[in-house]
Amino acid sequence: MDPVSLKLILLAVFGIAMAHLEGVVVVYLRKALGILDIESNKVSVEKFPKRFLKIEITREVATIIMLVIIACIVGTTWFERGIFFLWTFAFWDLFYYLSLYILIKWPPTLKTIDVLFLIPVPWIAPVWFPIGVSSLTILSIALMYFLKVI
Repeated sequence: MDPVSLKLILLAVFGIAMAHLEGVVVVYLRKALGILDIESNKVSVEKFPKRFLKIEITREVATIIMLVIIACIVGTTWFERGIFFLWTFAFWDLFYYLSLYILIKWPPTLKTIDVLFLIPVPWIAPVWFPIGVSSLTILSIALMYFLKVI
C-alpha cells in the first residue's frame, strides 16, 4: 500500500472516530439540557443558555484545531495538508450525522434544519446540505488520488 492511500485510510478512520465522539457529546448535551431527540438543533441552540453557547463555540474551535493539526502532522506540503484537512473534515461531518442517527434517530429526515456551525454566527441549513458537500469532497479527493494529483 502506498503512503498516501494509507494516510487517507487512517485519516478517514480518525474522522469517523472523532465524529462518533462528537455525536455522543451532543446526545449527552441534549439529554442534560432536556432537549427532545426529535427537536431540530436549531431549536436546541435557541434553548441553550448563552453561557453554554459560548462553551459550544470553544468545542467547535477545538474540533477545527484538531483537524488542522492532524492534517499538518500527516501532510508534507501545504497542498497535501489542505487535502487531508478537507478529507478528514468530510468524514467527520458525514459520520457525525450517522452517529446521531444511530444513537437517537436524529435527524429524522435529510430536510431537517440543523445548526452547522456557530462560528462566526450560526450557520443554518437542512442536513442534506453538509452531507452533500462532504460526499462531494470525499468523491473529489478520491478522484484526485486515482488521477495521481495527490
